[in-house]
Amino acid sequence: MIEVRNLTRVFRTYKKRPGFWGGIRGLIKRDFEETAAAKDISFDIAEGEFVGFLGPNGAGKTTTLKMLSGLIYPTSGSARVAGYDPSKRENAYRRLFALVLGQKNQLWWDLPAIESFSLLRHIYGLSADQYKSTLDELVTLLGVSEKLNVMVRELSLGERMKMELIAALLHRPRVLFLDEPTIGLDVVSQKAVRQFLREYNRKHRVTILLTSHYMADIKELCERVIVIHKGTKIYDGQLARLETTSGSRKKIIRFLPQNGSFPEGWKSRYSEVERNSEGQYTLRIASDQVVSVSQEVLAAGPVADITIEDVPLEDVIAELFTSR
Repeated sequence: MIEVRNLTRVFRTYKKRPGFWGGIRGLIKRDFEETAAAKDISFDIAEGEFVGFLGPNGAGKTTTLKMLSGLIYPTSGSARVAGYDPSKRENAYRRLFALVLGQKNQLWWDLPAIESFSLLRHIYGLSADQYKSTLDELVTLLGVSEKLNVMVRELSLGERMKMELIAALLHRPRVLFLDEPTIGLDVVSQKAVRQFLREYNRKHRVTILLTSHYMADIKELCERVIVIHKGTKIYDGQLARLETTSGSRKKIIRFLPQNGSFPEGWKSRYSEVERNSEGQYTLRIASDQVVSVSQEVLAAGPVADITIEDVPLEDVIAELFTSR
C-alpha cells in the first residue's frame, strides 16, 4: 500500500550575518544553510497495517507525513501510496487518503461541525446515501450525536478531535496519516480516540501511519513501529522486539520497607537506585539479577510491598535515541 524509497527532504534557509554591515552584505550576497529534515528514509507498509512512527521532536516525522500527503515535495527519493505518486497531487489520490494533524484543524470554528461535514460532502462528491451512512457510523462509534449542532469553538478539545476524525473519514479513505491525534487530550478522551481507531482499522482495514509521543497510543494500537532520529530511520520492526532489544536487559524492582528505610551501605551497592517521598525504593538491575536482588531485598529487612516490572517503553525509546 505504501512504498517509500530513499525519501529525502532538505530545507534551504537564509543565514543572516550578524550586525548592521552583515545585513547590508546580505543584500548583495546571501548565505544559505541546508538542513535535512528527512534523509534516505525507506519502508513498506501493507494494506490494513497500523504502524507507529516514532521519533523525538524535529526528527522528521511530520515532514515525512507531509511528503506522503503531497503537501511538500521531496528533494530526492520516491514514494508510492496505493500506486500513486503523492507529489503529483492527483485528485484521485486526494480522495484516497486523509491527514489529521493534532495541532491543526479543518473545521470552521464559528459553525457547528455538521455544517463543515455537509461542505466536505460536496467537496468529495458524496451521494446523500453515502454521506448519511458514513456519518451515522462515525457519529455512533465516537458517541458525539448530541454535539453535531454545537459550535466547534464551544466543544471540548476531546470533542473537537472526534469531529476532526469524522471530517477526515467522511470520504472513506484507504490510507490515514495521523500526526499526534491525542495531543493535549485528557486520559478519558485519549482512550476513546484509541478505541475508535482500533475498531475502525479492524472493521475497514484502513492503512494507518500514526505519530505520537504518548507511548500508550503506540502500545495499544501498533504491533510494528518505525523509529527515526535526526531524519534517519534507525529501527523498523515489531514493537515487542524493540522492547526486548534493549529494555529486556534491565528490570525494575520497586519495594517499600516497613520501617521506611534501608541501611545506606546496602543502597550504595546499586548505581541506579531512587527513593521517593513515600519511602518507596526503585532499583534498575540486569534481568539476570532479578532473583538474587529480590532475595537480598527481602533478607535485608521487613518489606511492606515489592513489585518487579519491565522497563517502560518511553525509557527504551529514549535509550535508542541516546545511543545514536
